[in-house]
Amino acid sequence: MPKIIASQGDSIPSIATDNGFFWETIWNHPENAQLKARRKSPNQLLPGDEVFVPELRIKSVSKGTDARHKFKRKGVPAKLRLQLKLLGEPRANESYVLEIDSDTYKGTTDGNGILEQFIAPNAKGGRLLLNGGKEVIPIRLGHLNPVEDISGVQQRLNNLGFNCGSEDGELDDQTRAAVRAFQEANGLQPTGEPDGPVKAKLSELHP
Repeated sequence: MPKIIASQGDSIPSIATDNGFFWETIWNHPENAQLKARRKSPNQLLPGDEVFVPELRIKSVSKGTDARHKFKRKGVPAKLRLQLKLLGEPRANESYVLEIDSDTYKGTTDGNGILEQFIAPNAKGGRLLLNGGKEVIPIRLGHLNPVEDISGVQQRLNNLGFNCGSEDGELDDQTRAAVRAFQEANGLQPTGEPDGPVKAKLSELHP
């Protein structure tokens, strides 16, 4: 039974695409039941997670040789969804250029500052250009760790503007201070501990 050890940046969709599967086939395989229960989301893996990948079966189709035939390749794109804000307010109806791997997409955010774009499931990252290219925001795909892990808490806090410094998974004083500031900003008891309510609120604001 082949297993793949996840690296930073991997996700179930990227692993499935790299191995010729739909992501649901991997995610819902009985051999991955414990991983699914532990991680909850197919988009978030920790380095070192073991992902079972079954043997790929080749499908054969018989067709006559005296006619032309069309074959349609099925694919499942992933959707990148971002909300852009400036000083807490949505950047509504703002033009952008999104560069992901070798592809370029142009569009406009909606009234809530939300950007949605279909991309390849195994895309690795790129950048978002705003304000006519004067603002450049790096994008890393698959690098967000599960919120159950301290590093996942730190990543979300930093992305939401609560500076906790390093995202090394260590619950240090700076991380506790960032958690406390997040709690105060969201009406939670300011304990500085990344408890259940903190993780639930982080997941709501930053899935």
